[in-house]
Amino acid sequence: MNKTLHVGLDVHKDTIAVAVAEDGRGGEVRFYGTVVNSADAALRLTKTLIKNGHTPSFCYEAGPCGYGLHRHLTKLGFECAVVSPSMIPRKAGHRVKTDRRDAQMLARLWRAGELTPIWTPDEEQEAMRDLIRARKQAVDVVKASKMQLLSFLLRHGLRYENGQYWTKRHRRWLAELRRFRFYHQQLVFEELKRTIDQAEERVARLDQAIEAAIPDWHFAPVVDALRALRGVNTTIASTVVAEIGDITCFDNPRQLMAWLGLVPSEHSSGNT
Repeated sequence: MNKTLHVGLDVHKDTIAVAVAEDGRGGEVRFYGTVVNSADAALRLTKTLIKNGHTPSFCYEAGPCGYGLHRHLTKLGFECAVVSPSMIPRKAGHRVKTDRRDAQMLARLWRAGELTPIWTPDEEQEAMRDLIRARKQAVDVVKASKMQLLSFLLRHGLRYENGQYWTKRHRRWLAELRRFRFYHQQLVFEELKRTIDQAEERVARLDQAIEAAIPDWHFAPVVDALRALRGVNTTIASTVVAEIGDITCFDNPRQLMAWLGLVPSEHSSGNT
């Protein structure tokens, strides 16, 4: 009879710390060792763990290394959960943190059923998410570049007082501005304007890429349904769907609202 072997993985860029917890409440929890973070090393690890009739069940924290390890282990036929770091129980006053202890903690909690797996996107979903997040980063660059230009002008006593910023009239005023005494100051001004133009062109290119990618996306019908709502454009609809993913992973609307941060929390103690 196969016994489940709960495996905790503390994943880093180059290495993976591995700990195992044997099945049963009193099963041994031990540190297996550290392996290279590669597909071949993961395959060798699974072949070692399945010896003696064990069936390994893996888990690791969601982090900067993404979902590649999850997809690899799943394709090999093993259960692998990516768990939410914010939902991992932590002991108060625990001051020692090492890869070995983190892996053992994950294995122990995974065996006890106290870890909360997150929904893991497939490669297509992650590609759309990367595209939309790249657009968000480009928009942030536009905002920052505009603030740098306005701050530069304010520092030199140049203020636009004929309406709102970044209208056609304001941009015409910027294009005609030749008020700097030194050549290199005028050069800085022109470079700041050029940075804004390049960032806005990047946003426009990414908007076109999103429009082109939506028809072949398996969530395209959901995006179309959201776009039917008043005030919801393509960017908003695709962002919502890319970040949420499969909405059926939530059991009820309250869980979705809590994930979005729209459910208030409570802290009541004594008279406060």
